[in-house]
Amino acid sequence: MSDIEFPVAARSRRRAMWRGARARCPACGDRTLFRAYLKISDTCSGCGLALEGHSADDAPPYFTIFIVGHIIVPVALIVERAYTPPLYVHGAVFVILSIIVSMISLPIVKGAIVGLQWALHMHGFAPDDAEHMISNETIKSGESSET
Repeated sequence: MSDIEFPVAARSRRRAMWRGARARCPACGDRTLFRAYLKISDTCSGCGLALEGHSADDAPPYFTIFIVGHIIVPVALIVERAYTPPLYVHGAVFVILSIIVSMISLPIVKGAIVGLQWALHMHGFAPDDAEHMISNETIKSGESSET
Protein backbone atom coordinates (compact mmCIF):
# COMPACT_ATOMS: atom_id res chain seq x y z
CA MET A 1 0.00 0.00 0.00
CA SER A 2 1.23 3.50 -0.71
CA ASP A 3 0.57 6.78 1.06
CA ILE A 4 -0.89 8.39 -2.05
CA GLU A 5 -4.18 10.22 -1.42
CA PHE A 6 -6.68 9.90 -4.25
CA PRO A 7 -9.21 12.73 -4.61
CA VAL A 8 -12.82 11.64 -4.34
CA ALA A 9 -14.49 12.94 -7.48
CA ALA A 10 -18.22 13.54 -7.58
CA ARG A 11 -19.99 10.98 -9.72
CA SER A 12 -23.40 11.45 -11.28
CA ARG A 13 -25.84 9.01 -9.68
CA ARG A 14 -28.41 9.46 -12.43
CA ARG A 15 -25.92 8.79 -15.23
CA ALA A 16 -24.35 5.82 -13.41
CA MET A 17 -27.73 4.21 -12.69
CA TRP A 18 -28.93 4.83 -16.26
CA ARG A 19 -25.78 3.27 -17.69
CA GLY A 20 -26.04 0.31 -15.31
CA ALA A 21 -29.70 -0.23 -16.17
CA ARG A 22 -28.69 -0.48 -19.82
CA ALA A 23 -25.97 -3.07 -18.95
CA ARG A 24 -23.19 -0.56 -19.51
CA CYS A 25 -20.16 0.27 -17.38
CA PRO A 26 -21.14 3.02 -14.91
CA ALA A 27 -17.82 4.80 -15.44
CA CYS A 28 -17.35 4.84 -19.23
CA GLY A 29 -20.64 3.58 -20.70
CA ASP A 30 -19.03 0.63 -22.52
CA ARG A 31 -21.38 -2.35 -22.84
CA THR A 32 -19.39 -4.69 -20.58
CA LEU A 33 -21.24 -4.69 -17.25
CA PHE A 34 -22.59 -8.26 -17.55
CA ARG A 35 -20.69 -11.30 -18.80
CA ALA A 36 -23.78 -13.53 -18.47
CA TYR A 37 -27.46 -13.08 -17.58
CA LEU A 38 -26.84 -11.85 -14.00
CA LYS A 39 -23.05 -12.25 -13.71
CA ILE A 40 -21.15 -8.97 -13.43
CA SER A 41 -17.87 -8.80 -15.35
CA ASP A 42 -14.67 -8.73 -13.32
CA THR A 43 -13.40 -5.63 -15.12
CA CYS A 44 -14.62 -3.25 -17.79
CA SER A 45 -12.83 -3.88 -21.07
CA GLY A 46 -13.27 -0.21 -22.00
CA CYS A 47 -11.84 1.64 -18.99
CA GLY A 48 -10.43 -1.11 -16.75
CA LEU A 49 -12.80 -0.40 -13.85
CA ALA A 50 -12.69 -3.29 -11.37
CA LEU A 51 -16.31 -4.43 -11.11
CA GLU A 52 -15.77 -7.57 -9.04
CA GLY A 53 -16.01 -5.63 -5.76
CA HIS A 54 -19.69 -4.78 -6.13
CA SER A 55 -22.07 -6.00 -3.46
CA ALA A 56 -25.58 -5.89 -4.89
CA ASP A 57 -26.65 -8.96 -2.82
CA ASP A 58 -30.41 -8.97 -2.11
CA ALA A 59 -31.29 -5.47 -3.30
CA PRO A 60 -32.03 -6.32 -6.98
CA PRO A 61 -34.48 -9.16 -6.20
CA TYR A 62 -36.15 -7.05 -3.49
CA PHE A 63 -36.70 -4.10 -5.83
CA THR A 64 -37.73 -6.44 -8.66
CA ILE A 65 -40.41 -8.03 -6.47
CA PHE A 66 -41.59 -4.54 -5.50
CA ILE A 67 -41.77 -3.40 -9.15
CA VAL A 68 -43.39 -6.59 -10.45
CA GLY A 69 -45.97 -6.53 -7.67
CA HIS A 70 -46.92 -2.97 -8.54
CA ILE A 71 -47.35 -3.94 -12.19
CA ILE A 72 -49.09 -7.32 -11.87
CA VAL A 73 -51.54 -6.64 -9.01
CA PRO A 74 -53.33 -3.68 -10.67
CA VAL A 75 -53.49 -5.55 -13.99
CA ALA A 76 -54.95 -8.61 -12.23
CA LEU A 77 -57.54 -6.44 -10.49
CA ILE A 78 -58.51 -4.72 -13.74
CA VAL A 79 -58.84 -8.07 -15.52
CA GLU A 80 -60.94 -9.43 -12.64
CA ARG A 81 -63.32 -6.44 -12.70
CA ALA A 82 -63.61 -6.30 -16.48
CA TYR A 83 -63.81 -10.00 -17.46
CA THR A 84 -64.25 -12.05 -14.25
CA PRO A 85 -62.26 -15.04 -15.53
CA PRO A 86 -62.08 -18.31 -13.56
CA LEU A 87 -59.41 -18.61 -10.88
CA TYR A 88 -57.29 -21.07 -12.90
CA VAL A 89 -57.06 -18.49 -15.72
CA HIS A 90 -55.79 -15.90 -13.24
CA GLY A 91 -53.26 -18.41 -11.94
CA ALA A 92 -52.00 -19.44 -15.34
CA VAL A 93 -51.84 -15.98 -16.88
CA PHE A 94 -50.46 -13.97 -13.98
CA VAL A 95 -47.90 -16.52 -12.79
CA ILE A 96 -46.42 -16.66 -16.28
CA LEU A 97 -46.65 -12.88 -16.66
CA SER A 98 -44.95 -12.39 -13.27
CA ILE A 99 -42.07 -14.67 -14.25
CA ILE A 100 -41.60 -12.93 -17.60
CA VAL A 101 -41.65 -9.42 -16.11
CA SER A 102 -39.25 -10.52 -13.34
CA MET A 103 -36.78 -12.07 -15.80
CA ILE A 104 -36.80 -8.92 -17.90
CA SER A 105 -36.49 -6.44 -15.04
CA LEU A 106 -33.97 -8.25 -12.79
CA PRO A 107 -30.84 -7.47 -14.89
CA ILE A 108 -32.04 -3.89 -15.36
CA VAL A 109 -32.43 -3.39 -11.62
CA LYS A 110 -29.14 -5.14 -10.82
CA GLY A 111 -27.26 -2.95 -13.28
CA ALA A 112 -28.82 0.17 -11.78
CA ILE A 113 -27.84 -0.95 -8.25
CA VAL A 114 -24.24 -1.58 -9.33
CA GLY A 115 -24.20 1.85 -11.01
CA LEU A 116 -25.52 3.48 -7.83
CA GLN A 117 -22.87 1.72 -5.75
CA TRP A 118 -20.18 3.03 -8.09
CA ALA A 119 -21.57 6.57 -7.99
CA LEU A 120 -21.72 6.58 -4.18
CA HIS A 121 -18.23 5.04 -3.78
CA MET A 122 -19.70 2.03 -1.98
CA HIS A 123 -18.18 -1.41 -1.38
CA GLY A 124 -15.60 -2.27 -4.06
CA PHE A 125 -15.84 1.21 -5.56
CA ALA A 126 -14.64 3.06 -2.45
CA PRO A 127 -11.73 5.53 -2.76
CA ASP A 128 -9.60 3.06 -0.79
CA ASP A 129 -9.92 0.73 -3.76
CA ALA A 130 -8.66 3.34 -6.26
CA GLU A 131 -5.14 1.94 -6.04
CA HIS A 132 -6.46 -1.44 -7.24
CA MET A 133 -8.12 0.21 -10.24
CA ILE A 134 -4.96 2.21 -11.05
CA SER A 135 -2.84 -0.95 -10.90
CA ASN A 136 -5.25 -2.66 -13.32
CA GLU A 137 -4.90 0.28 -15.73
CA THR A 138 -1.10 0.11 -15.41
CA ILE A 139 -1.09 -3.61 -16.19
CA LYS A 140 -3.48 -3.06 -19.10
CA SER A 141 -1.28 -0.35 -20.62
CA GLY A 142 1.80 -2.60 -20.35
CA GLU A 143 3.78 -0.48 -17.89
CA SER A 144 5.59 -1.98 -14.95
CA SER A 145 3.93 -1.44 -11.56
CA GLU A 146 7.31 -1.21 -9.81
CA THR A 147 9.27 2.05 -10.00
